[in-house]
Formats: sequence, C-alpha cells, structure tokens
Amino acid sequence: MVNKREPRRTQAERTEISDQRMFDATVKLIVERGPAGTSLTDVGLLAGYSRGLASHRFGSKDRLFNFVVRRLGEMWLSKLKEVTINKEGLAALEQAIEQHYQFCVDAPDYVRTLYTLWFESLNADSELSATIKGIHQRRFQDVVNWIVRDRSIPDSVKREADVIAAQFSASVIGIVYYWLANPEKINETKILHDGLKRTMTRLIDED
Repeated sequence: MVNKREPRRTQAERTEISDQRMFDATVKLIVERGPAGTSLTDVGLLAGYSRGLASHRFGSKDRLFNFVVRRLGEMWLSKLKEVTINKEGLAALEQAIEQHYQFCVDAPDYVRTLYTLWFESLNADSELSATIKGIHQRRFQDVVNWIVRDRSIPDSVKREADVIAAQFSASVIGIVYYWLANPEKINETKILHDGLKRTMTRLIDED
C-alpha cells in the first residue's frame, strides 16, 4: 500500500495557520491575565512556536493587539452584516442588538478580549486606538444608515439619526461593561439588551 503525501502547504497557508494560533493564544492569555500580563514570548510559546516568533511577526504588543482587534472586528462586522442584510430601521437595530447578546453567549472570550483592549486603548495614541475608533465609527454609521434608508421612518426622526446612533453605541458599550464586571449575570445582560430594543423603539417609532 502506497502512502500518499499530503499536499505541501503554501506560504500563505502556513502564515494563516500561525496567525490563527497566535490569535487564539493571545485571546486565551488576555482573558486569563489581562493585556499587561500578556507577553509576546508567552504568545509564541502557547501557540506552539518559538519564543521569538510573535516578536518577529508583530514587533510589539500594540501591533499584536491591533491584529487581534482587527480579526475580532471583522468577525463581528461579518456576523452583523449577515443578520441585518435586507433589513432597515428598527428591524435592523433589533437584529443587531440580538446578535450582540448572542455574541456574548456564544463567544464570551472574544467579546471580553475585544472590549478589554477597547477600554485599555482609550488613553493611548496608537495603531490599536485608531483601529478601535474605526470599528466604533463603522457601527455608528451602520445605525445612521439603517435609520435614514427606512422609508417608513418620518423625516423628523431621520434628522436625529446621529443622536440615536450615539445613544445606541453608548448603550451597547455600557451593557458590555456591566457584563464584563458581572460575567455570571448573563440573564441580567439579556434584560439590558431587551431594554435597549425598547429604547430604540421609543426613539424611532413616533406613532
């Protein structure tokens, strides 16, 4: 019997595998130790590589964390796009809120990592901070677009789209902060998400 060799991976495939392993290792370490306790050396070792690979690949913790936030942001925005496709106005907002809660349930380590790095970057002038601001702006603009493109929403409400989007974004961040501080209170977190749905209904529905 002849053993067939597996096809040799391309450089791009090998890079993606190592990136995913270092992504997974970074998430695990941030959840367990926090950003300050996460080192490039430990990321490389936990990922199953040499002590210096993460340093060679990223150069600094800020660039490593930026890579992780970008990947998490892409996951979130992709899922958000999936559940809100062909939806506008309140229907899109409700789906976004529901998906945000589900993300906390299905991938708590990802949510904790994303928002831990988000809060840590607030006073930093860095590539990571710029990336997080970009994710926040994308979410804000999505809400504005859902409102202004819905023909059933009156113009008087559409003129307040920026204010409603700011309220939505601030509420989501507040809910996540509550959940991060009280991870065992997932039922209360669901209640807060449902409350945000009611708030958005009152702000948008003038009938």
